[in-house]
Amino acid sequence: MSDKPGIIIAVDKPTGWSSFQVVNKLKWHIKRTFGLNKFKIGHAGTLDPLASGLLLVCVGSATKHIEELQAGIKVYSGTMVLGATTPCYDLEQAIDAYYPIDGIDADRLEAARLRFIGTIEQVPPMFSAVKIDGQRAYVSARDGEAATIAPKNVTVYDFKITAYRLGSSSQPVAMKQKPSAQPSPVSERHLYRNPQGTVPEELPQLDFRISCSKGTYIRSIARDFGAMLDSGAFLSALRRERIGDYSLDEAISIDCIDTVITTENPLFSSLAQMRN
Repeated sequence: MSDKPGIIIAVDKPTGWSSFQVVNKLKWHIKRTFGLNKFKIGHAGTLDPLASGLLLVCVGSATKHIEELQAGIKVYSGTMVLGATTPCYDLEQAIDAYYPIDGIDADRLEAARLRFIGTIEQVPPMFSAVKIDGQRAYVSARDGEAATIAPKNVTVYDFKITAYRLGSSSQPVAMKQKPSAQPSPVSERHLYRNPQGTVPEELPQLDFRISCSKGTYIRSIARDFGAMLDSGAFLSALRRERIGDYSLDEAISIDCIDTVITTENPLFSSLAQMRN
């Protein structure tokens, strides 16, 4: 078997798909279209199922470059909701607590933003793929087990607030704690298919654009940003725009894979050369 020369395919991952599902769809499409038996395939950096955007899928000998691609600077855009938190720091679960928002103004937002630029210490979310004693953190979290994730250093090269929208309520949101409930066991195949959280209309929302290093969790930035405001925050939308030299502008939509990745398209001629 020869898997040379290989190719890197930029895909625009839709919300609700796991990175694994995208790779699997490409794998079976390439296998069927180009008559391949066995070949290497993998992605260069997981994107959460509730997020969308650029996912680099490496095929054949291009898989040798996965670590190099993962080390590239990432650019994300997204939205935070202020004044509340969720256990997973995004909309996979419902809000578990509300916090006051009356002290949040432009000066405090700017001061909090500046504190994130540079090398920062960050604790990844419990609902993440970080390994703890050989097991993914989200497995322990969904089983209701308490576990400690070690903090790590990441670098934020740029952090811009692109818009800020006040909620429908002009009054502070009263502090309120909801009873915590153990999350129901969920198979990995069905993760994030039905987000439980919603965005309350009375809470303010902040749009942002972040450039950061490998391993940065934007959900953790949202959580920590809320804490710096003496409030709470969670991520309601996230889109990856760039990885190193690769841009979302050149990515293929999932819906177009069957019509774009074909034997007639010269951009994918190398796939035909991988045939056994």
